[in-house]
Amino acid sequence: MNTKRFSKKARQSGFTLVEIAIVLVIIGLILGGVLKGQSLIDNAKYKNFVKHIDSVRAAVLTFQDQYRGLPGDLLNVSALPAGTVQGNGSGKIDGGHCNATGEEACRVWSHLRYAGMIAGDPTLDGEAANPTHSYGGPVKGVGYGNWGNGIYEHKITVYALPGDVAQRYDNEFDDGKANSGDISVYGATGADYNLTTTVTLQVAL
Repeated sequence: MNTKRFSKKARQSGFTLVEIAIVLVIIGLILGGVLKGQSLIDNAKYKNFVKHIDSVRAAVLTFQDQYRGLPGDLLNVSALPAGTVQGNGSGKIDGGHCNATGEEACRVWSHLRYAGMIAGDPTLDGEAANPTHSYGGPVKGVGYGNWGNGIYEHKITVYALPGDVAQRYDNEFDDGKANSGDISVYGATGADYNLTTTVTLQVAL
């Protein structure tokens, strides 16, 4: 009689295969939802980055068309609000990457902000003027140079961009190579992107 009781209890303990299968399905659905949610977040961040760079390019070109000069380099600033500091009117945005006060590469942001073409405080100068992209790094001005691809032209400089994001951006909008084309890496030593580190990206206007 005791043996029968023991056997009955033994049969009732543990999970059945059906129950285990249901649990596994639930876990799979949860993991799938988490991964899908992360994918949506990553794509939204990337799209915000693309939109940001496009907006900077559009603002620079619109400013040039409207004021007959480049932001940061504009000599005649009479059409802009009082307090706008003029550039030297050379036709090139000097200063390279926006690293110090007084550089035309930094003044780009001031001119665009005074013109109402991008958001932000137009009185800021130097590195404090740089906007931040969706991956947390600064967009350090627009300047004239041959960085990345060896071609002298006006370029937007993007600091601290994840290498895999830079590769994706280059693949979608250029030739996919780190050392050539309109999208390239500052200090690139070859065509391949380092996908596990951050890079400084140069995007031609």
